[in-house]
Amino acid sequence: MFTRTFQQSLPIALASRRTISRASSSQHSLPAAYYRGGTSRAVFFRRDDLPRERSQWDPIFRGVIGSPDPYGRQLDGLGGGISSLSKVCVVGASTHRDAEVDYTFAALGVKNADVDYSSNCGNMVSAVGPYAVDSGLLATPKVDAESATVVVRIHNTNTGKIIHATFPVVNGEAAARGDLAIDGVADTAAPIQLDFINPAGSRTGKLLPTGAVKDTFDGIEATCIDAANPCVFVRADDLGVSGTLTPDEISTTPGLLSKLDCIRRQAGALMGLASTPEEVPGSVPKIGMVSSPVPGGSGRAVDLVVRALSVGQPHKAVPITVALALATAARLPGSTVADVTSSTPVDPAGITIGHASGNILVGATLGADGRLEYATVFRTARRLFEGRIFWK
Repeated sequence: MFTRTFQQSLPIALASRRTISRASSSQHSLPAAYYRGGTSRAVFFRRDDLPRERSQWDPIFRGVIGSPDPYGRQLDGLGGGISSLSKVCVVGASTHRDAEVDYTFAALGVKNADVDYSSNCGNMVSAVGPYAVDSGLLATPKVDAESATVVVRIHNTNTGKIIHATFPVVNGEAAARGDLAIDGVADTAAPIQLDFINPAGSRTGKLLPTGAVKDTFDGIEATCIDAANPCVFVRADDLGVSGTLTPDEISTTPGLLSKLDCIRRQAGALMGLASTPEEVPGSVPKIGMVSSPVPGGSGRAVDLVVRALSVGQPHKAVPITVALALATAARLPGSTVADVTSSTPVDPAGITIGHASGNILVGATLGADGRLEYATVFRTARRLFEGRIFWK
């Protein structure tokens, strides 16, 4: 009797459970795309598809990326468990007279609920122009018929700065195939030239926000500079570590990450990014350890070496904005970066920077008054998918 009653009631119970499940499992969705830009990846939204109120963006971004995740994997979203894969970009029609599109960047914490709009992402900028073309946001992009390239002028709303992206197009879409290889990314792709126009003073309005080429924090000399993003650079030797540590070695060196973050927060407060070190955001200033090239070392020749951190994690390569700030600081006599930079450039076109995955060449053009007029890097990007993205 009991068995028969149980078996008879089981389908009813399961049906009831399925009904409840269907009622409670309805998900939200929006049109979106997923792009690799440089050595990063991000979910892209058109601004018009998002709620008008910015305060409603954060829970959407957390849901699609999978943050916060106490396991650090972001398995329930499109993040990848590290800062360079935990990003969202919003692109829309420009509000700036010198640009075709607006681009807003959001960096999301992996294990925490932070959604940080305080900085730009130079790697993801490389995908903004292709996204604008691919998504039809630019209905009639200005194409050079002879070279089949398009120039998209981008207004980064996080910093108020303008970036020009120049890249090839094929049949009205951003080209994917090409011969440019960048360290940290497998295979080659079409080149994207990024010109950061007048990048100095992105957040503080000054190239040297503290008014000094060097400051000292906890007995460690540092150069605080604002070019593309606020950054602070310390010499690895002064911290008693090798400048060629791997990202994993940085993470496992006792006390190193906490020491660097303490310096970063003090620098951020002195740069005017917050009233106190405790209030300094996680994404800026970014901090990097610099060192001189190792004579006869393995790999290609470089002018200086950096190990950068992004949102508290050792970067697998180098954030583009950090590379731009490094190239600028390398030209400032007396800075911690100039102290370790080779006096004879590997490539006369700019500064060649060694990072954890290889190197990058950054061109910096200075005016007659010594002001940084623009900085140039070459990256690649690729559309990975487009469609609708779901979150609970």
